[in-house]
Amino acid sequence: MCICLWSSCWSLDIYRPYLFILYVMLRLKTSVEINQEKDPLFWNTWAQSTLKNALTLQKLNQNTAKNLILFLGDGMGIPTVTAARILKGQLSRQSGEETQLEMDNFPFVALSKTYNTNAQVADSAGTATAFLCGVKANEGTVGVSAAAVRSQCNTTQGNEVTSILRWAKEAGKSVGIVTTTRVNHATPSAAYAHCVDREWYSDGEMPAEAVQAGCKDIARQLFENIPNIDVIMGGGRKYMFPKNQSDVEYPGEKKHFGTRIDRRNLVEEWNNRMKNKNAHYVWNKKELLSLNPNSVDYLLGLFEPGDLPYDLERNNETDPSLTEMVEVAIKILKKNPSGFYLLVEGGRIDHGHHDGKAKQALHEAVEMDRAIGHAGLMTSIYDTMTVVTADHSHMFNFGGYTPRGNTIFGLAPMLSDVDQKPFTAILYGNGPGFKVVNGLRENISTLGYEENNYKAQSSVPLNMETHGGEDVAVFAKGPMAHLLHGVHEQNYIPHVMAYAACIGQNRDHCMSSSGASSLIAMPIFFLPF
Repeated sequence: MCICLWSSCWSLDIYRPYLFILYVMLRLKTSVEINQEKDPLFWNTWAQSTLKNALTLQKLNQNTAKNLILFLGDGMGIPTVTAARILKGQLSRQSGEETQLEMDNFPFVALSKTYNTNAQVADSAGTATAFLCGVKANEGTVGVSAAAVRSQCNTTQGNEVTSILRWAKEAGKSVGIVTTTRVNHATPSAAYAHCVDREWYSDGEMPAEAVQAGCKDIARQLFENIPNIDVIMGGGRKYMFPKNQSDVEYPGEKKHFGTRIDRRNLVEEWNNRMKNKNAHYVWNKKELLSLNPNSVDYLLGLFEPGDLPYDLERNNETDPSLTEMVEVAIKILKKNPSGFYLLVEGGRIDHGHHDGKAKQALHEAVEMDRAIGHAGLMTSIYDTMTVVTADHSHMFNFGGYTPRGNTIFGLAPMLSDVDQKPFTAILYGNGPGFKVVNGLRENISTLGYEENNYKAQSSVPLNMETHGGEDVAVFAKGPMAHLLHGVHEQNYIPHVMAYAACIGQNRDHCMSSSGASSLIAMPIFFLPF
C-alpha cells in the first residue's frame, strides 16, 4: 500500500514502525490520563483552576460590541451538544467525555425557552423570528408577529417585524448570512423576510391566490427587502431561477431545475444591480476560495440547488465547509470600520435528527464547533460578542449505562431485560428508526449501526422524527455577554446583542467619551402580571 501527497508517493511499509510508535504513544497517553483520574489531586487541581478562572469573570466586559456573531445550531439541544463533545474527542482518539467544545469555553451560559406563541414544541420559523427579531411568533411564520396566521396572505401587512440584521445594517455595519441549508430556509429567512409561510421558497411553492394578493416569496424578499446584504452563502440556487431552467452543476437532473413561475432570474438581477460594487457571485468552492476578500465588498454564494450536503458526504473539491464559508465571510465583513453582524447556521444538524441519522447530525455539530473556533481566532473578545445557541431540541438522547470511552455510536453494554436484544446508546423518542420484525423489536446486532446513514431505533414510528420541547443552551462571550444568564425567553437574545452593540432600539444608553463608546446600566421595567 502506498501513500501519495502532491506528486510523490511512498510505500506505507516504510512508516509502519513509526505508525506503531504513534499508536503506542496515544495508548500510553490515554492510560496516563486514566491513572491521573484515580488521584483526588487531579480533580481538586482541575476544580481549583476552574474556580480561579471563574473569579476573573467578576470583572465584566462592558465594552461596546463592534461585531456581533450568532451561531445557530438548528436542532442542537443539550443532548446533541453533549454527544457532539464526545464525538469530537473520539475523532482525536480520546475517550471523549473530557473533551471541550469551543462553546464549552464561553464564560456565560443561559437557557432559552423555545415555545412558539401557538406551539408548546416549536418549529424553526417561529423560533427564528424570536432570536432574530426579538418577538415571539406563531410556528411556520417568519419575520411577522403572532397576529399573522400561517398561510393566510392577508394577515401579513401591518404585522411585519424587523431583525437584528436590519438593525445592524441601518447602523452602518456590514451584515452576512452563512448557512448549510437553503439561504431562504426558516432560520436565515427571518433575518430579512416577512412571510406567513416558511415554505414559500419561491413563487413556484406559493398558492396562486397568495401571489395574486401581493404576497412575495422568500427568495425574492432576500434581494428586495434589504438589497445590500454584504455576504450571503448557502444553498437554494433553484429558487432563484426560472422554472425548468437547468442547474449549472446538475444540468440533467430535473429535480434541481429552477422553480420560479415569474420567470425572473434573481441571480442575474443581483449581478446587474451590483456590477459596480466589487460584487461576486460564486457557485462552487473553487470560485469561492479563489476570491481575494480584500477586493470583495459583496458576495453571493449559492453552492447547491437545495441544501448543502451533509459534511460527511461533502465533496471537498466542489462544496465549501461551514468553516471555510465563515472564514471568507469574516474576512469580507471585518473590513468595515463600523463592524459587522454575522448569522451562521449549522442547519443540517436538524435534518440529520429528522432522518434519525444521528451520525450525520453529530458530525454537523462538530463541524459547526470548528467554525466557532475559527471565528474566535479571527476576532477578539474585547470587541466581538459571540453567541451560540439552538432554535429547539429534538427527540434525541443517549444512555444505557455505557462505559467511559464507549463509541458514541456504539451499543449499550447490556441486553434488554425484556426482549434480550442489544440496543445502541443513541435512541430517538420517535422517528423513522422504528421497525418490528415478526412482531418483535428488530435485532440490530447484524446491522451497520455505526454507518453514516444508520437510522437509530425509535419508540414511535414516524416518517420524520420531531422536535423536542425542552429548553436549549445559550453560550456567550465578549462585550455584555454576562447579560445572558439564567433562564430567558428566546426573544431576549437579539435585544441583548443589540444592547451590546448600541444598535436598533438600544442606542440611548451609549455615551461617547474620547472617541470610544461606553455602556450605562439599562433600567428594569416590571410588567403588571
